[in-house]
Amino acid sequence: MARYRVVDRSPKFIPVVLDAQIQPGSFEYALDYLVDHELDLGALHARYNNDVTGAPAYDPAVLLKIVLLAYSRGLISSRSIERACRENVLFMALSGDSAPQFTTIAKFIRELGGEIQTLFTQVLLTCDAQGLIGKQMFAIDGVKLPSNASKERSGSFAELAHEADRMERAVHKMITAHQRRDSAPADEDDAGLNMKRVTQLQGEAARIRDFLARNTERKSAKGSIRKSNVTDNDSAKMATSKGVIQGYTAVAAVDSAHQVIVAAVAHGSGSEQSTLVPTVALTDALRKRETLITADAGYHSESNLKELHDRGIPALVADNLMRRRDERFANQDKYKTLPDPLANKAATVKTTKLFGPKDFIHDKTNNTCICPAGEHLYSNGSHCVTRGRISQKFTGTQRGCGPCQLRDQCLRHPERTAVRQVSFFAKDQASPHQFTERMKRAIDSARGRRLYSQRMATVEPVFANLRHNKQLNRFTLRTQPKVNTQWTLYCLVHNIEKLAKAGFAK
Repeated sequence: MARYRVVDRSPKFIPVVLDAQIQPGSFEYALDYLVDHELDLGALHARYNNDVTGAPAYDPAVLLKIVLLAYSRGLISSRSIERACRENVLFMALSGDSAPQFTTIAKFIRELGGEIQTLFTQVLLTCDAQGLIGKQMFAIDGVKLPSNASKERSGSFAELAHEADRMERAVHKMITAHQRRDSAPADEDDAGLNMKRVTQLQGEAARIRDFLARNTERKSAKGSIRKSNVTDNDSAKMATSKGVIQGYTAVAAVDSAHQVIVAAVAHGSGSEQSTLVPTVALTDALRKRETLITADAGYHSESNLKELHDRGIPALVADNLMRRRDERFANQDKYKTLPDPLANKAATVKTTKLFGPKDFIHDKTNNTCICPAGEHLYSNGSHCVTRGRISQKFTGTQRGCGPCQLRDQCLRHPERTAVRQVSFFAKDQASPHQFTERMKRAIDSARGRRLYSQRMATVEPVFANLRHNKQLNRFTLRTQPKVNTQWTLYCLVHNIEKLAKAGFAK
């Protein structure tokens, strides 16, 4: 019978050459060289004033290396980073065998603040010097990630005040019931549990009251009330493919040459439209006049397109109907996964295409209009203003529209709409959606389709690397500046990986 050597996994004292662990061509080698020889950390060093008194501090260069290495390995919590510094040889080598506590690491990340953008810019300049930024096309996209905030503590001020009232009523009810049982023998464990719940509810109610007193209600650009959050008021409730989350939208602009992230910012808003212009502004220093900006339909709006046009920035921004106009996607519906009939219990809603202006007979010379049912509509005037444009407007009569058999095809809400109205615009009049129409023509052209097709191959692998390889599933910090710092750190990791693969510092 064969005999084998014993596998011994007991702890051993093994001599390790720390410098030998950092191999040329690796991410940690590029990171070590970049921090020590390329980055200006003067702003970080200026925080410390312990040259005469006080205990020695951890070098901010070392802390920066530790955090970036941890993020590259999928470690995001400060406790897991602290444990890696004690147990992982690579972390020991990069940090010079220093083992900062998790509180020190967390404080360093929280307080990076304004310095993070300076560091990001310095790394971008290094990438540009290495020829990794082509500046031909910047693709913009974003991902919605949960934050360190409670979704249950979100709502309008009226809803939050109602929730505090409910908690206070529950506390009053529990205390009253407890007082009624005072004379009778009581179970001490049960009484203690109730009092613990009372204390918890009182604390939550006081926290909500304090939040309402210190903050003003959030409103959108149009003046509508937005939901506030007691835990992190900078975050927003947003819908994703996996349900509603309380989080941030992390946006990145990626260069098409080598997929280097040229701009990164986290917004506490679920609306991607509002993030396009600020993200483009972050690329002004690096972008050339001919650099093309591409974005998907989530960033499409008339105001965004006008802003890009007024600034002379070439762009291709898709709209929701772009693929329907492309003959290459004519058969895409046949390849879609059919819904599970056992899981989808909702009845199928059949929609009917409504009559449009082209279905009406309009005589501009005689100022008449006949509907598909053959009824004459009366004119409201030839100089009516509809959606900011001068138009000829016609309205049906109650006598004609009321008993009409085509009401379901003519009116969107036939049960509550009495008569049909239709407007005709002059063909030579400028459209209120002129920039949208102009973008449609540009993106539907052969050149537009060819250039826009590069967008997905440019930006999607970047988010796949950050979300899956780096395991960025949520943000662990609160408030927009801190979340933006964490998102920028992850983008720094991605760009340093590009430098390492390009042979930087070999």
